Amino acid sequence: MANPTPKLKVLVFGASLRADSLNRRLAGLAARVAEEYGATVDRASMRDFAVPLYDGDLETASGIPDGAKALRRRLLANDAFILASPEFNGSMPGTIKNLIDWTSRFRPQPFDTRHGLLLSASPSLAGGNRGLWALRVPLEHLGARIFPDMFSLSMAHKAFADDGIADAALQARFEKNLHAFLSLAEAAKHYPCIKKAWVEFLGEPPGAGEDRVDAIEESP
Repeated sequence: MANPTPKLKVLVFGASLRADSLNRRLAGLAARVAEEYGATVDRASMRDFAVPLYDGDLETASGIPDGAKALRRRLLANDAFILASPEFNGSMPGTIKNLIDWTSRFRPQPFDTRHGLLLSASPSLAGGNRGLWALRVPLEHLGARIFPDMFSLSMAHKAFADDGIADAALQARFEKNLHAFLSLAEAAKHYPCIKKAWVEFLGEPPGAGEDRVDAIEESP
């Protein structure tokens, strides 16, 4: 009998520290949709990846902090990641950018070739979309394959229902977006030729940016 096809493994978390954050709720909904799709979901929170402000002197003295090590470990243990992020003043939160900066110090680069989907939820009419455009810049710079279609939930403080998103058409669109991303990540997992064919939006092949920062020794 042939071995069963390994399940897609997905890391899902919200880039907010607040316990009742709209984006943590959206991440939870994404995790549920991914599980219903058949993926194995690794649910996390920003508190799992606590790090100090990036400081080169601190890195030299103490190495990369445990929170960044945890994110690296869980990125490498999964095939893809889904990140729901708030928008702060028209951009990404400083907490997630700081975490990305710390995690980027590892070699090999843990974001490189990882498939990612970006989501946002906001009380605003734009749904936090501007923050996602800012967030995808450093992730793509580090080689992550960010899915072109991002999902932003506007008026999110009124949009949720107990079983998902109150508007049925919007819930269907959300699920369609998730399924499209998961299908691509699953294809990349099982058909390596897709990895070779991928080209970043900036016209660089995966791994091209590995030398953008000085190589460092990994902490044991």
